[in-house]
Amino acid sequence: MRRVPFSSENVIIADLALHHTDIENSLRNYFNANASSFPARFAGYSDSELTAELQTRLAEVDMTSSLTILSALEAVFRIDYLQRCYQKEKDSLSRAFRALHRRKASKVDLENEIFDLWKQHTDGATKLISDLKGAFKYRHWLAHGRYWEPKLGKKYDFFSLYTLAASVLANFPLFGP
Repeated sequence: MRRVPFSSENVIIADLALHHTDIENSLRNYFNANASSFPARFAGYSDSELTAELQTRLAEVDMTSSLTILSALEAVFRIDYLQRCYQKEKDSLSRAFRALHRRKASKVDLENEIFDLWKQHTDGATKLISDLKGAFKYRHWLAHGRYWEPKLGKKYDFFSLYTLAASVLANFPLFGP
């Protein structure tokens, strides 16, 4: 079996939360009237224009961090899939992954193959897998340039996705690299 080499460059979800908060705080400080760069950067701005621009920047940071957290979750599931194949565990999920790996190697579909096998072979995963599939529709919209009106069923933001990621990591027996 040809192995995928792991990069050790994975995003640590807890670290991403700190990074996200740091960027939000930095933006708020930058847009603060007491910031040293404020007079040159925001000369002529009204209070409402300043607030609107800050909100636009914060929304962009939220979407960027959301894309990163969903990408990190994808990596966690893909690493788990490969590790279960490489380590030849005897549980039903690992066996199903190995059968899939024989057909498709690492070219598996996350949502329709990996997630579906998790749902079939583990108890209590159905709700979280459904939540993940919905969140990954948001990821596709983000990753492909946000040019269409998404039909997501709910609103996603960094906080809701971080909460989902924390729940997944706490409730799934995932293998690491």
